[in-house]
Amino acid sequence: MGKERLDKLLAATGRWSRREAKELIRGGRVLVDGKSAGSGEEKADPAESEILVDGLPLGYQKYTYIMLHKPAGVLTATEDRRQKTVLDLLSPELRRRNLSPVGRLDKDTEGLLLLTNDGELSHRLLSPKSHVDKVYYARLDKAFGAEDQAAFAAGIVLEDGLICMPAGLTLLGDGTEILVTLHEGKFHQIKRMVASRGGAVCYLKRIAMGPLELDPTLRKGEYRALTEEEVAKIGGKP
Repeated sequence: MGKERLDKLLAATGRWSRREAKELIRGGRVLVDGKSAGSGEEKADPAESEILVDGLPLGYQKYTYIMLHKPAGVLTATEDRRQKTVLDLLSPELRRRNLSPVGRLDKDTEGLLLLTNDGELSHRLLSPKSHVDKVYYARLDKAFGAEDQAAFAAGIVLEDGLICMPAGLTLLGDGTEILVTLHEGKFHQIKRMVASRGGAVCYLKRIAMGPLELDPTLRKGEYRALTEEEVAKIGGKP
């Protein structure tokens, strides 16, 4: 990855602020290849050098990938003065890593949300050219049937004349529960698509984004780091 300033490397872990990192270095608590670091401006490559803080490995990781089970009532945003955001659900350490949500879920929508500081990956996953599939589970106020499946497959025309890309619609049980597979992401898209067929969404949850599936062991509001295999699947960096 090349050499970076020591204070920047320490702060990037999320465990210390830039100011705290400089104090650690000035206090002689940071060693680089066995030698006490001189200042925060000193540069090192964590892939090439051993960096210890109070005798423990720095554990630097440039990119962070977090899977969050977003609960309803929380904004998909990095900050908001009045309402709770998805970043407020994370630990202070993670909040310092400049993570951003990849895409958005409506405030009342639950489910899979990826957060990362890998801007390149985020852009790629959200690019219309990528057509990354997103799968949602929904409960409706009426039963859908074969005609609705055909309409979704043909491309729903919304009330404002906007034409949606063809979408997958799987009927569950009596048709009041469905799985919807989108290849794009428009504002309130599923709710508007269902409304165009005379129905209403009572509950909505995203369960997959591309090859990434929501971990069924994560309760609402819980999160975990992606595994190496999951990072590789979505094209992230090790």
